[in-house]
Amino acid sequence: MTLTLILTRHAKSSWDSETLSDHERPLNKRGRRSAVALGEWLRTKALSPDQVLSSSALRTRETWACMGFEAPEPTYTDALYHAGPAKILDTLKSATGRIVLLLGHNPGIAEFAGNIVEEAPAHARFFDYPTGATTVIEFPVDAWRDIRWHSGEVLSFVVPRELIE
Repeated sequence: MTLTLILTRHAKSSWDSETLSDHERPLNKRGRRSAVALGEWLRTKALSPDQVLSSSALRTRETWACMGFEAPEPTYTDALYHAGPAKILDTLKSATGRIVLLLGHNPGIAEFAGNIVEEAPAHARFFDYPTGATTVIEFPVDAWRDIRWHSGEVLSFVVPRELIE
């Protein structure tokens, strides 16, 4: 049996308000468009998460909402807000779904992506993981607690710019 991870960095956020905390920054117009495109891209691949683990930040919550999936209800956690690779792995190990979407932030999500896959995709943007970057990764395990560094196989990688231009 295999498990599938959809690893997504939040879409482009707004820097328009100097009064908002980093945690409360919303998506900008391009970010909302990108998140919609990411949801459509996942549906063309017949990928619908049965569990969502997300940072509690507004921009990750809005990214999920704009992706347009009706279910499942996400688990929003402060643990994924600017989390490093080890914390992301610890959080993922508690997952119970077969297809898990994890929404987070850089630099941790880029480092996590580079360390969790056996072989990185031949894409110029994979290691800097720009906003909205999404990797679909498959693991040859039955339970998330069994995943290890450098064990995932990349099935797809995309950045929103490739979907909306």
